[in-house]
Amino acid sequence: MVTNKLKVIKDYEKLTKELREQIKLVYPEGYADHLYEIATTKGKIITVLPFETFDKIYLIRMSSNEAVLLIEDDNDYDTHGNLKTTVRGKYEDKHSDVGYLSENENYEELQDV
Repeated sequence: MVTNKLKVIKDYEKLTKELREQIKLVYPEGYADHLYEIATTKGKIITVLPFETFDKIYLIRMSSNEAVLLIEDDNDYDTHGNLKTTVRGKYEDKHSDVGYLSENENYEELQDV
């Protein structure tokens, strides 16, 4: 990934409701399989879920256990960890004008932040 966008490390709980909904559309089968380990500028290794907007790359800090618990505790997901069809349709309609959602497909490698 080559980009000049600002990289922001943020906790999931501190994201806006709109960003959390958009992230669910990008990761409808949960977050755990999409986590990356990165080194911060201070050399600390953290686990993050990437999400890109027009102006920023969010690196959403969460452990694999947290990623699983977020989905288990979220009523938008079914018992198999998949975003419910009705919820997905609602969020797709609500965020249909958000062009950057299609840019969030594959993160080959995250570079150090």
